[in-house]
Amino acid sequence: MTSLHPEIAAVTDRIISRSKKGRAAYLELMDRERERGVHRPTLSCGNLAHGFAAAADDKAVIRGGKAMNIGIVTAYNDMLSAHQPYGRYPEQMKVFAREKGATAQVAGGVPAMCDGVTQGQLGMELSLFSRDNIAMGTAIALSHGMFEGATLLGICDKIVPGLLIGALRFGHLPMILVPAGPMPSGLANKEKQRVRQLYAEGKVGRDELLEAEAASYHGAGTCTFYGTANSNQMMMEMMGLHVPGSAFINPGTKLRQELTRAAVHRVTEIGWDGNDYRPLGACVDEKAIVNAAIGLLATGGSTNHAIHLPAIARAAGIIIDWEDMDRLSAVVPLVARVYPNGAGDVNHFHAAGGMGFTIRELLAAGLLHRDILTVWTGGLDPYGQEPALENDALTWIDAPAETRDDTMLRPPATAFRRDGGMRLLEGNLGRAIIKTSAVDEARWTIEAPCRVFSDQDAVLKAFKAGELGRDVVVVVRFQGPQANGMPELHKLTPPLGVLQDKGFNVALLTDGRMSGASGKVPAAIHLTPEGWCGGPIALLRDGDIVRVSANTGEIEALVDDEIWQARKPAPRPPVEMGTGRELFALMRHGADEAERGGSAMLALAGL
Repeated sequence: MTSLHPEIAAVTDRIISRSKKGRAAYLELMDRERERGVHRPTLSCGNLAHGFAAAADDKAVIRGGKAMNIGIVTAYNDMLSAHQPYGRYPEQMKVFAREKGATAQVAGGVPAMCDGVTQGQLGMELSLFSRDNIAMGTAIALSHGMFEGATLLGICDKIVPGLLIGALRFGHLPMILVPAGPMPSGLANKEKQRVRQLYAEGKVGRDELLEAEAASYHGAGTCTFYGTANSNQMMMEMMGLHVPGSAFINPGTKLRQELTRAAVHRVTEIGWDGNDYRPLGACVDEKAIVNAAIGLLATGGSTNHAIHLPAIARAAGIIIDWEDMDRLSAVVPLVARVYPNGAGDVNHFHAAGGMGFTIRELLAAGLLHRDILTVWTGGLDPYGQEPALENDALTWIDAPAETRDDTMLRPPATAFRRDGGMRLLEGNLGRAIIKTSAVDEARWTIEAPCRVFSDQDAVLKAFKAGELGRDVVVVVRFQGPQANGMPELHKLTPPLGVLQDKGFNVALLTDGRMSGASGKVPAAIHLTPEGWCGGPIALLRDGDIVRVSANTGEIEALVDDEIWQARKPAPRPPVEMGTGRELFALMRHGADEAERGGSAMLALAGL
């Protein structure tokens, strides 16, 4: 058996050492919650009667108190394609629970906004903070003390992190995340991107653009590109929080249903009354967090998890930072190229070998922690298999011995890159990250005069006016958590791509976020400290030479030090109201820096 890579071991030890006090306090709290927290036996008769009043056929079992009652926390809505399949899950899961002598109730629903709908719109300013709203909703759902286990139904960008953060505060309970799967492949993502760029150049109209988008996003299930939603599902496999192989099975299939049944059955087997107690708080430890980060790097996953993973870790008393991710990236090879890092989507990735192949090969190369406590049996090894049906019964078979498509998926020995393609940038402008896995190496260092903006619409206006047709570092500031909730600046991808294709040296620098599917233009993102808080990005002026270098890890304003020190931060833009943004003022004002997760909730809780 291959031993763990020494640098992965060193980073893990660094995280364990740094987290020692917080992790010990967390585990002590979970022990207290199990022993003295609110549970069904502690409820008064009035409390309990309220809890089972509408339980119909399950009322007698819940009232008897001898069988597990499973809380279902669901992010169902039927506007969000990824979550539309969840509509029928609760009734199915109640049946599956009865098969094991248990019961299940919908503990509560949490919001699930679609970044695909809100991209470039004002609603995107609520997006990051919806994660904390979801965490709070999850806590409210589980606070009734009616449940001995839980299933978490969520897939997309902020939803899985939010569910996990909230659930971890009830980490004495066993819990399993239950996905619903990606929609079948539609119009190729590369063709969709081509039409988007043509639209940005004015060569096709809105009708052609809408037709391409509708052919790509065409049915129920997760969007098929490898953005934050599908990166979520990958990470849950890497952490052992799914039934093995659940991530990328399409909705509406028999296999999908059997995996959901297996999840419900498994929750009943890992409660504290049995001999295989696997509470969520014990499953999500430092090694599991490191595995999630490694999976993110090895597959070219979403940059958004440079914010979400630290927030998830904090909820479990663990501290991870961008240096940890940078050090891991240096030794974890890129083994997958899924759009936008390659031509095929997640369905093609799954067909090529998917998560089973990826986990088995990373384990064999000593690039993952094998000895983690998962919700399944046998550590992480079972996640190196793939689910299948034999005579309509769920089973697991070996992942393919070799990749079925080496343009999409490879073993570490013949990886696409030697590194994971996510770098920490540091310099007189602060700290940022850059994703290089989809960027041509010739563009890893851009040094050019900057053009400074305070919102992405101003960038588009300048682009349409022909003002950016040159070598340029486009700076978009006042986009951090405290400024406006850190919206993704997705609308910038097509115009910046047009400029790059015209031969200009172009980069983006921002204290905001880019799409979780960050693409071919070098983008230094999540810059901290943010401009709203007086960060150095607020000192930049049009024409300053800025260097963004993934080669050297630099992010520098090449301005004479005396001039730099004499500058005052640019004035903040006015705080806008409308689209409910004013209701999130508390979250904006209390948010901490992006590297810690951009969360007022965690900061004010002392986590």
